[in-house]
Amino acid sequence: MGGSTGVPDGPIAGLSLATRAECWPIAGAFTIARGSKREAIVVVAEIGDGTHMGRGECVPYPRYGESVEGVIAAIEGCRAALTAGLDRAGLALLLVSGAARNALDGALWDLEAKRSGARAATLAGLPALHAVPTAFTISLGDPDTMARQAKAAAYPLLKLKLGGAGDAARLAAVRAAVPQARLIADANESWQAHETESLLACAAEAGVEVVEQPLPAGQDAILADIARPVPVCADESVHDRASLKALSGGYDAVNIKLDKTGGLTEALRVAEDARALGLKIMVGSMVATSLSMAPALLLAQDADWVDLDGPLLLERDREAGLIYEAGMVFPPSPALWG
Repeated sequence: MGGSTGVPDGPIAGLSLATRAECWPIAGAFTIARGSKREAIVVVAEIGDGTHMGRGECVPYPRYGESVEGVIAAIEGCRAALTAGLDRAGLALLLVSGAARNALDGALWDLEAKRSGARAATLAGLPALHAVPTAFTISLGDPDTMARQAKAAAYPLLKLKLGGAGDAARLAAVRAAVPQARLIADANESWQAHETESLLACAAEAGVEVVEQPLPAGQDAILADIARPVPVCADESVHDRASLKALSGGYDAVNIKLDKTGGLTEALRVAEDARALGLKIMVGSMVATSLSMAPALLLAQDADWVDLDGPLLLERDREAGLIYEAGMVFPPSPALWG
């Protein structure tokens, strides 16, 4: 990845904390193999020193046993530590990887940037950020609907949500509708072991560049014993550095999401270790506002695939949101984050 992990000089005492849940309507519906939703529920943490205030956003994810109430409680449980003095290194000792730690980690990065007058990328030892291409997600649906949506999206890189039965037809229909588009696909653990090899062959025929998490987490060993004409990317099967080792032989890439790693601090280290293991990197996110996407852009600078389209799936984004143009997402302004 290059650069450093931006470990701060030391804890800051006397920090205040504010936490809240927010609901952001989705434009239409967002559908994956596990179900459909019409709103994104995020949790925002704000950490202040009396002069400056840093913000972080996370998405509690039931798939990982998280709830809005549980995440808020975990964040609030750090209030005393923030008052006594806390930095990101200390935060990693207080909370396990997950959404709650991500919100606080993001807020601490933002606060440090505002206190120092330096951008978060500089604090992380990275060059100035540049725009990167991002995928646009096509929700799971019947082949004709997905093909129409893919054509209407007019994005150069599309991410197709798959669901098992009917996926061969979905892949063929979308490819016929958008012959020039780059395609990536996400099965969200929906494929069966006996069909995985044949569906990967269908993906290869459709020119798909990578398939995310075809099998349920825990069945990863099967992937080492089948032909993989398309690279396979771990998502639900990888969270932080500790979970990387189990991917050997079955996966070709990892999807790094800040809500899984517990924030940018750990995510930068995951990316470093993944590269050392010869794995390609996708940088993804949950459906959320630009505040969730902004820290991930530091990680996305040299990623093989970027999937940070969450704000595009919402009816509206927060003020000072990220700029999306011609399939590219641009670095955040200081008014948003970092």
